[in-house]
Amino acid sequence: MKLAGRVQALTPSSTLAITAKAKELKAQGLDVIGLGAGEPDFNTPQHIIDAAVRSMNEGKTKYTPSAGLPKLKEEIASKLKHDQGLEYKSSEIMVASGAKHALYTLFQAILDEDDEVIVPIPYWVSYPEQVKLAGGTPVYVEGKEENDFKLTKEQLEDSITARTKALIINSPSNPTGMIYSEQELRAIGELCVEHDILIISDEIYEKLVYGHSKHISIAQLSPELKQQTIIINGVSKSHSMTGWRIGYAAGDEQIIKAMTNLASHSTSNPTTTAQYGAIAAYAGPQTEVEKMRAAFEQRLNIIHDKLVSIPGITCVKPQGAFYLFPNVKKAAEMTGYKTVDDFSSALLEEALVAVVPGSGFGANDYVRLSYATSLEQLEEAVKRIHNFVKEKMA
Repeated sequence: MKLAGRVQALTPSSTLAITAKAKELKAQGLDVIGLGAGEPDFNTPQHIIDAAVRSMNEGKTKYTPSAGLPKLKEEIASKLKHDQGLEYKSSEIMVASGAKHALYTLFQAILDEDDEVIVPIPYWVSYPEQVKLAGGTPVYVEGKEENDFKLTKEQLEDSITARTKALIINSPSNPTGMIYSEQELRAIGELCVEHDILIISDEIYEKLVYGHSKHISIAQLSPELKQQTIIINGVSKSHSMTGWRIGYAAGDEQIIKAMTNLASHSTSNPTTTAQYGAIAAYAGPQTEVEKMRAAFEQRLNIIHDKLVSIPGITCVKPQGAFYLFPNVKKAAEMTGYKTVDDFSSALLEEALVAVVPGSGFGANDYVRLSYATSLEQLEEAVKRIHNFVKEKMA
């Protein structure tokens, strides 16, 4: 049977490919250190687990409304009011089976064939694939390293066409960890309002911010920008609930209604038990969230300095998330590899360190390293990378 063209055109996930190879080597008994993780290495806080178990024991195991439990939407609205000063009605919020599903449903709801979505490079691997699955066309704009990988107003202006439907902003960013400032967001937002471009603001890493940096949602900057923005967020990263699959979208009521109608014919509703866990995540104590954030910040401050001491490697220090995105092009050249992908493969096979090549994020000179693992493992991994580079240079 011939498969549909839409799935044949999908680009395989570089993250999954490197993870599969690392697992293969581990199965052979080799001591592989994996730095490809896109999830916190902490367990879900106990009070969230307890709430989910309690809900099951109380018989709360049936269907819920397609857009999510009213109580959960109430807690999401309360969180948005508390953190960003934004007010949303229940009809302006949709709970989804993860932030990824919220994004997928949004693209399906807003894009017609050949509509364009501006995707800044480096990008999270699923953005362009989801746009293509909805019949849209991703328009790539390179965020320069000298501008902390962020899109400028001038770049955005040059990329807008009559078919531009939306712009994706991911702040803090996966894979770079960089954060847009209020000034940068205002400049970009003005253009989007002027040209009626929907702003898709992926804020899934908002709670993982370090140093003096501050997360700002573009939707909180003015009523016009709030109307122009769909916020995508969830509990996966903030509360270490990746496997629970609870995300949400907040924004224009008409768009949220369309997304809800679509979800009713695909997932029916997000997992009921996980929704009760998410209620506890937002309504309960946030002490574990801060402990996790502080641990990531400590790891970042230690590992970044060690990483940039390696010959041929430079790295803009991230402001958030839990990734480092170093430029390793010189290191690859100095060690005899034509591409960073080849360098990454050799690093895994010979030094037993798994990193994700930047090609999967649209940035061929880089690799992504996750510091969502123990400090001991991180220090050993950087030591192995350092030794690998030195030995190959000799």
